[in-house]
Amino acid sequence: MNRRFQFAVVASSTCLVLLLLFGAVRGHGAPPDNPYTQLGVYSEVLSRIKADYVEEPDINAVTLGAINGMLESIDPFASYLNADQYKQYLESKKSPKADVGLYLSRRFGYMTIVDAAPGSPAAKAGLTTGDVIETINNVSTRDMPLAFAGLLLEGQAGTQVELSVLRTRQTDPQKFSLVRAQLSEQPVTGQLNTGAQEAVGVITVPALQDGRAKDIAARIADLEKQGAKRLILDLRHCYTGSGEEGVAVANLFMDKGLIAYLQGQRMSRQDFQASASKAVTKLPLEVLVDRGTAGAAEVAAAALLDSKRAGVIGERTYGDAALRKAVTLDDGSAVILSVAKYYSPSGKAIQDTGVTPTVLQAEVDAADADADDVPNVVVPPPESKPGDDNILKRALQSPTAQPVK
Repeated sequence: MNRRFQFAVVASSTCLVLLLLFGAVRGHGAPPDNPYTQLGVYSEVLSRIKADYVEEPDINAVTLGAINGMLESIDPFASYLNADQYKQYLESKKSPKADVGLYLSRRFGYMTIVDAAPGSPAAKAGLTTGDVIETINNVSTRDMPLAFAGLLLEGQAGTQVELSVLRTRQTDPQKFSLVRAQLSEQPVTGQLNTGAQEAVGVITVPALQDGRAKDIAARIADLEKQGAKRLILDLRHCYTGSGEEGVAVANLFMDKGLIAYLQGQRMSRQDFQASASKAVTKLPLEVLVDRGTAGAAEVAAAALLDSKRAGVIGERTYGDAALRKAVTLDDGSAVILSVAKYYSPSGKAIQDTGVTPTVLQAEVDAADADADDVPNVVVPPPESKPGDDNILKRALQSPTAQPVK
């Protein structure tokens, strides 16, 4: 820990303690839900730790732990960055470096993998949703800012990053050595499947960066020209992109109604209504999702499900659809947190609930185990083996959606 970092920690700790003492005084006689009352409670707990803990505590570590724990309790994607870390963060945005392809959140104080980008070094190493990263280059991720973990994973192409990963059903952490690479944007693809009862167009969307809705519209037009009678929109492993791009994707299939709305404590509700001029198809639609589906893809899936425009098949999505920004502090540090959330047409906060499919993967797998005759599937999703994609098979064989009238 360098001197500037130590100074920043000590300064923030001192300010927090003074604030807590102030809160303890103001909190006397205040209602239980008053913030000063809560600060008074925290101040008393801190005092007890200082006086009665088995050994002299590291107040700096206690303070940082408290800040990160507070942020994690309200937003698993929030980060507190000291001034130096925030400068690095801003620089990284100007000139993106090579990466390993991991999308992370915080859980239980550590970095947890939301998903690994298909074809990335992380995906090729077998890292997947739910894996917990214990260390990055031998640095513990306990109470590490989420945004700073992203900085540690970046670097020059061809260089290595060492990870220690905790996995369910395994008592000891596993070691992974990943080679950073320049990750290219994978294109939206469309393929006509004629193995089912009718021609089905399968559109695979690996990411939803700005402009991807136009790519999806082009694939829809191509598939309709080829004779597609139904469509499948595969949003599995799709976790990048803004909420507004998710709105644009949903609008391709909806010609009326509420798609989503955005609202925060200091942001008034902003509705996103479907525009008939932006809708491009009325074909029946199925949407495929998994645990790695997040952000813009969740906005689209939630809208299509709530409006009954599409059936949704797969796993419950991760739950991350929010507008985030960095709030800078007086000392040059910053807090990156959600300032507004995207809500589905039925009023559910997607970040809190995710999207629950109409047909769950567990049901599909159970049915597949009893099936004797299953036709071949010609469009496997990323990282799967041909013929083993039960979710796609289910969507091809047993549609749940109806055409738009």
